[in-house]
Amino acid sequence: MGVLGILIPLALLIYLAFRGVTLIFLAPVMAVLAAALSGGLPVLASYTQIFMEGLGGFVVAFFPLFLLGAIFGRLMDDSGAAAAISNAITERLGRDRAVLSVVLCCAVLTYGGVSLFVVAFAVFPVAAALFRDAAIPKRIIPAALALGAFTFTMSALPGTPAIQNAIPMPFFGTTAFAAPGLGIIAGTIMLVLGVAWLERRAAAARSAGEGYGAHEDSVPPPGVRTLEGARRDGLDLRDIKQERRHDRDLPPLSLAALPVVVVVAVNLAFLQLVAPRLETGYLATPLFGATTIEAVRGLWSIILALCTAILVLIATNLPRLESLGDSLNAGANAAVIPIANTASLVGFGAVIAATPAFATLGEWVLGLGQSNPLLSLAVAVNLLSAVTGSASGGMTIALDTLGPTYVELARQQGISFEAMHRVSSISSGALDALPHNGAVITVLGICKLGHREAYGDIFVVAVVIPMLALSTILLLATVFGAF
Repeated sequence: MGVLGILIPLALLIYLAFRGVTLIFLAPVMAVLAAALSGGLPVLASYTQIFMEGLGGFVVAFFPLFLLGAIFGRLMDDSGAAAAISNAITERLGRDRAVLSVVLCCAVLTYGGVSLFVVAFAVFPVAAALFRDAAIPKRIIPAALALGAFTFTMSALPGTPAIQNAIPMPFFGTTAFAAPGLGIIAGTIMLVLGVAWLERRAAAARSAGEGYGAHEDSVPPPGVRTLEGARRDGLDLRDIKQERRHDRDLPPLSLAALPVVVVVAVNLAFLQLVAPRLETGYLATPLFGATTIEAVRGLWSIILALCTAILVLIATNLPRLESLGDSLNAGANAAVIPIANTASLVGFGAVIAATPAFATLGEWVLGLGQSNPLLSLAVAVNLLSAVTGSASGGMTIALDTLGPTYVELARQQGISFEAMHRVSSISSGALDALPHNGAVITVLGICKLGHREAYGDIFVVAVVIPMLALSTILLLATVFGAF
C-alpha cells in the first residue's frame, strides 16, 4: 500500500472531522487503520505501544501549560479583563477598521497567554457586532479570528507562551525569545499581508452590497444596541459606549492588561536573571530524568509566568469574580478537551511516523538536511503538522523522531540553534491549519459557519501567508543566521 496507507487514513480523518466526529475518537481509529494498511506494523501493538505512548508522552510533557493557560484564560474572561482589552482596542480603532480591531484583540490576548479557544469565544461577540455595523460578511469573521489567534502570536513573535513556542526548547536548549529578529519579521509579514487580504475581501463584499448576511445573530439580541442602531436613535458614540460600560463592571484597561504584561515580564526575568543563578546539578540524576537546565528552563519560565499572572489576576480582580472556585474548576476542565485532541493527533502521527512509507519519506527529508538543515527541518515539521492537523502535534513528532539528527547537523554546519527553534516553530503554524485542524473546526463552530462558507479565507491567512513568511525567514536564516 505504501503511501496510500498514509493518505487513506488522513483523507478519512479530514472527511469525518468535517462531519463533526470528535478527534479523540477519530485519531486512534485512523491510527489503527494506518497500521493495518502499512503492511509492516502489528495493529494491537501499534495502538498500545506507539499510539498510546505518543499520546501519553505529550500529556506528560505539556499538560501544565494547557492547564495553566486554560485557567488563566477563564479568569481573564470571568473577570472582564479580556472584554476590557477587546473594547479598548475596538473603541480606539473605530468601525472603519473592524477587521484590524478583531485581529488585534485576538493577538493581544493570545500573546498574553490566553488560550486561543477562550479568545475565540470571548472575541466573537465583539467581532459580530463590529462586522454587522460595518456591513462586512460574517463569513470573514473566522479568518479574522484565525489570523489574530493562531498565526503570528502562536509561532512567530518572540516570548509568546504558546505551546508551539515551547516545544522546541528542550531539543535545542533555547528559550521562548529565540531568534527574535526572525520571529518579528515573520510575524510582521503574517499580520500585514493577512490584514490586507481580509480588508480587500471585506471591501469587495461591501462594494457588491453583500452585507453581514442572514444569520441567527444578524439582529442583535434584546438590550444589545449596535452603533448603527444608536445613530438611528439619535445617540452619539459616547452614549452607546456608556450604555455598554453599564452592562458589566469591567476593570480599567491598565488593570486588565497587567496580567498580560506579567506573563511576558516574568518569563523574560526568569530566563535572564533567575535561571543562570540556580544550582541545578541534581537534574543530571536519574530521579529527575538525567536532563539539564537548558532543556527545561523554557518550560519552567512559562509555567512560572502563568502562575504569577494568575495570582496577580485574582488579587486585582477578586471582587469581579462571582465565584473563584467555579472559575478555577471551569478553567481546569476546559484544558482537558484541547490537550486530549492534540495528544490524540500526536498519537496518530506517531503511528504514521512508524510506517515503512514514512521511513522512506524521512530519508528523503534528511537528505535535504545534508545541504540545508533548516529547509529539511521546515519540510519535516510542515508534513507532520499537515498529517496530524496539529501544529504542536506535528512538531512534537518531527522533533522526537528527527530532533537529535538536526541538532547534530546544526552543530556540524555552524547553524544557530535559535534559528532552528524559530524555523521549527513557524513551520508548525503553516500546513497545520488544514480543514481537519481542531482549532479551525472550533472557530467555525463558534461562528456557526461551515467550511464551504468560511474556510477559503482561513486557508489564505493561516496557511498561504504563513508559508510565505516561513520562506522569507528560511532565506534570511540561511544567509545571515539567527538575529
